[in-house]
This record gives sequence, C-alpha cells and structure tokens, in this order.
Amino acid sequence: MNQTLHNPSRRRALQAAAVGIGALGAPAVLQYARAQSKRIVVRDDGGIYTKAYGAVYYKPFTEKTGIEVVGVQANAEPVAQIRSMVETKNYTWDMAKISQPAILLLTQGGKVYLEKHGLEEDPAVKTIPAHFMSPYGVGTNVYSTVLAYRTDAFKGRKAPNSWADFWNVKDFPGRRALRKHPFDTLEEASMASGVPTSQLYPLNLDKAFASLDQIKPKVDVWWNSGAQCEQMLKSGEVDMIATWVSRPQAAMADGAPVAIAWGQNLWGVDNWSILAGTPNANACREFIKFASDPKRMASLTEYFPAGVTQPEAFKHIKADIAKNCPTHPDNIKSGVQIDAKYWLENQAAVTEKFNAWVLK
Repeated sequence: MNQTLHNPSRRRALQAAAVGIGALGAPAVLQYARAQSKRIVVRDDGGIYTKAYGAVYYKPFTEKTGIEVVGVQANAEPVAQIRSMVETKNYTWDMAKISQPAILLLTQGGKVYLEKHGLEEDPAVKTIPAHFMSPYGVGTNVYSTVLAYRTDAFKGRKAPNSWADFWNVKDFPGRRALRKHPFDTLEEASMASGVPTSQLYPLNLDKAFASLDQIKPKVDVWWNSGAQCEQMLKSGEVDMIATWVSRPQAAMADGAPVAIAWGQNLWGVDNWSILAGTPNANACREFIKFASDPKRMASLTEYFPAGVTQPEAFKHIKADIAKNCPTHPDNIKSGVQIDAKYWLENQAAVTEKFNAWVLK
C-alpha cells in the first residue's frame, strides 16, 4: 500500500512537524504543515471515488493550500490496518474514509485509534445534520442498499418496489440474487415479513430467519462482491437483486436497462476520520473543512450520484441526477439507517448463525 511513504526520513519529518505544531498558534498551523509535510495520505474506496475525489477535492485542495493529497485504496473496513498504524506509529495514511460501524470499533474500549476532529462548530461543517456526524467522523457520503432490477425483465408488467415484492415469487417471477452475508440481508428479510422500518432494530432473528427460509429455494445467486452485482445486472443474469446502490448506478451509466426501487433502502454513512497520533492531524482538519463545502460536494455528482451529506448541496445538483442520490429527501425518507451499534454488539453471534443457516 504505497510503501514508498513508509520510510524513516518521512517519519522523522512528520515527527518534527508534530513537535513544531504543538508550539504554534492556530493561525500558523496550516502554514507550518505546508512547510514541513506538504502531504496527507487519505484512504478512500478507489475506483470512481478516487477519480471523483481527485478532481473535486484532492487537486483543488492542493492548489489552494500547497498540501498534496494522495488517495489510496484499501479494504472496505480497514480497522485492523488503522489499529496497526496507530500502535506502531508508522503512518501509511493520515486519515481514512470509513463507516460508522468502523468508527465504533476503533473508539470503543480501552484504546482509541482516531482523533476527535473538533469541527462541530466550524462554519463549513456545522450544517451537516447530526445523524451524519460523530466526534470521530465528519459525514461525507451516504451509501444505500437497494432493490435493483432489469427493466426489460418487467416490461409490460408491474416491477418490484419493496422487499415484500422481492420475496413474492408468484407475482414477481424472475431470477433473484441476495448477499451472502447477514448485514442488510437480515434487515431485508425482516421488512419482507412485514416489520416496519421504525421497528427494525433490534432485529427479531427468529422472524428474519423464518423469512429467509421462505425465499432461500428461490435465490439463484448468493453474491459476495459489488463487482459481481454490477456484472449480473449488465449481463441480465439476474432480474432483481439486493445490492449497494453504486452498482446499479454504474450499470445504468453504462447503458444497461436497470432501475432502482428506493423504498425501504438501508443507508449508512461514510466519514472522514483522522488517525490518532498522525503528525498531520491539523492539515487533515483543513482538508475536511474544504471537502465539506456544499457546492464542492455537489460537484461529485458530475461523476456519480453521490450521497451528499450537506442539504444545501442539492441547490447545486441537477434534478434528474438528484433523484438518484441516496440523500435526496424522498429517498432517505423512505429508508432506514443501519444501526451501527446493534451490529457492533451482535456481529459475531449473528454471523455465526447466518453462516450455519447458509449450509443447512
């Protein structure tokens, strides 16, 4: 993972910067960071995210401040990597784009692996709604799990619009795909059985697994990766699928006859989070403020229908694009936020139960 950054001379420079920063007043911090480091390394999701962030955030921030931003791709939930960097004080990254469950894993218990950002009252940040925020993360993107389907498979007949429809093989025949993982899948099964979104958590596991028992014989593909979902939608291998919204969006952008049913979508938040102890923490804070500007955030939609966290950003997004953004008022209103705390506390036991159920 960009091992050229992983060397003693860089560490010495960063350590020196850390000592200096502590002695300087706030107005001088960014100027000193420019002189000493001139670089922050940010973990992002790769692919279209790195491309969009490079154009909208990284390059313009460098032009404005002189601080280079390097985006690097890593595991979807790089908790172990962040722990290792903080414990060894060997920082390959300075900050990371991570989910709320990952933030909880890195801040609950004895050792805290993230810095408090302290930006709650910053003018560029304080307009982000509280449910997209935490002391250790500034919400930057909302991701959703949705029901997507091939429009050509439902030509001349009603298309599915809910998890109950997905489970209804009589009225909505077709090839189906579900994620081979308890996350999202158990929530979908619960809602298909009639549990309202307002009462989804804590999950009623007996009810959820009973619902899965009903659909299991009719599931044609149990998927493991987002790329697999995108390919199946493009090829027509499946007629309907429960998947992360970025995958049908990508298929649609490539001209595939695909549509998204936003009803009962499951959404979570990705956050900018700073690694505890990084000597470049203040430069990271400046970057977070820069990236939280509503108009700048809206520019991401030139690349993909981003789940912008600034409500004001929608004033700068074209209506036909806005309707496919996870945080469009209509979409988020019809969805439910993933309960990060529930999964933090129950992940191990529920995953074991789910894996045993798959093998039955």
